[in-house]
Amino acid sequence: MGRDLSKVALITGASRGLGREIALRLAERVGRVAVHYFQHRALACQVAAKIEKLGVESRVFRADLSSPAAGTNLVGRVEKAWGRVDILVNNFGPFLVKPLEKTIAEDWLNLYQTNVVIALEMIKAVLPGMRQRKWGRIINLGFHRAGQMTPFPQVLPYAAAKTALLLLTKTVASTEAKHGITVNMVSPGLIEGGELPFEPGEAATSKLLGKPEDVAAAVSFLASEEAKALTGVNLIVAGTWKM
Repeated sequence: MGRDLSKVALITGASRGLGREIALRLAERVGRVAVHYFQHRALACQVAAKIEKLGVESRVFRADLSSPAAGTNLVGRVEKAWGRVDILVNNFGPFLVKPLEKTIAEDWLNLYQTNVVIALEMIKAVLPGMRQRKWGRIINLGFHRAGQMTPFPQVLPYAAAKTALLLLTKTVASTEAKHGITVNMVSPGLIEGGELPFEPGEAATSKLLGKPEDVAAAVSFLASEEAKALTGVNLIVAGTWKM
């Protein structure tokens, strides 16, 4: 695995969970890693410190990604610090388990804005630089059942938002390929130690579940030069969950 010290990676929601694993894994590929966080500064600093021990520069960037302008501002701050963003991983995206009849308009609006609109604004913010350099990797974190036209009685607003994110991924992939930019999605299933993106009562004990490092490996591959011919792909990392 080659490391390009000139490249900068930005991972949202990188203080813990999947974001943390992705940030650590991408540190094997780039020279600088931007660790985004909102509330957990101490954890974000721990991630950055671990990356620094690998000989890679890392900084933490705080942002409340509840408004579109915050995403644009975050990209601007990273570019001001390091001059570029070559790899963008839109990992941030709140999850909600709630029976359909109990959902309210605010649930739908919040999940759509934080899972889709923020990703769109950050993508728009990094595209000018990527186009100028003729190289870029954009990877959105999805949901393993995104795009399936099936009932989602407990997670419908979330599933709908991630399906919209999948459509966004494929659309931007189609427009940016000519600029050397790939845009893909990695969609985790039920991950060991994570939240439960499934209907309560379903058993997972007999299933092969994914691990955070499995998701990070998939993101790392899509961020590599070896994956230059892959764009508009939804890579499902779910083991045998829902198979």
